[in-house]
Amino acid sequence: MARGSTYRVPPRRRREGKTDYQARKALVLSGRPRLVARNTCKNAVAQIIIAKPTGDEVLVTAHSRELRKYGWKAPNGNIPAAYLTGLLCGLKAKTKGVEAAILDIGLIAPTKGAKIFAVLSGVLDAGVDVPHDGTKMVADRIEGKHIAAYGKSLQDDSGVYSAKFSKYAAQKLSPEKLPEHIAAVKADIIKSFEKKSEKKSGKKA
Repeated sequence: MARGSTYRVPPRRRREGKTDYQARKALVLSGRPRLVARNTCKNAVAQIIIAKPTGDEVLVTAHSRELRKYGWKAPNGNIPAAYLTGLLCGLKAKTKGVEAAILDIGLIAPTKGAKIFAVLSGVLDAGVDVPHDGTKMVADRIEGKHIAAYGKSLQDDSGVYSAKFSKYAAQKLSPEKLPEHIAAVKADIIKSFEKKSEKKSGKKA
């Protein structure tokens, strides 16, 4: 006669669709810090996290709201903002001595061109080694060319153009000039960290 139930209740976070514990175990066993990227419609967040017996420890955090310090005028929730947030996270990680990480996408579907891969691209450009599939990243979207092209296509319809790009107008930024704006902000971020590195080198000398 059978006794007890053969059904095992999954952990709470698995039941809630928040954590894949098999994937988490593989990430922890890799021995690398985890690159965790989470995006919403309005913002992007990137973190470098290490697992410890007492719980996860966040080494570095970058938020798209920080981009304003570097002259960013476009919305914080688009793909270029996710890329720049990843770049910022990667540069912060380098200053903490992090040279390599592994991508933790959680339960997000790995869709080509998704914001999470824009974050990854930024971290890679900062010089952090992260194993990846290059086909998931779309350079034109990271550079904002799709937004510029869309803006150009609406120029003959001023009503729709104004409605779609009201946030750009409020910041006096033309969406057609977004690729150039992204390049300028990227250069400012890199320059800022180069200056910090030079100051540290000067103090050591």
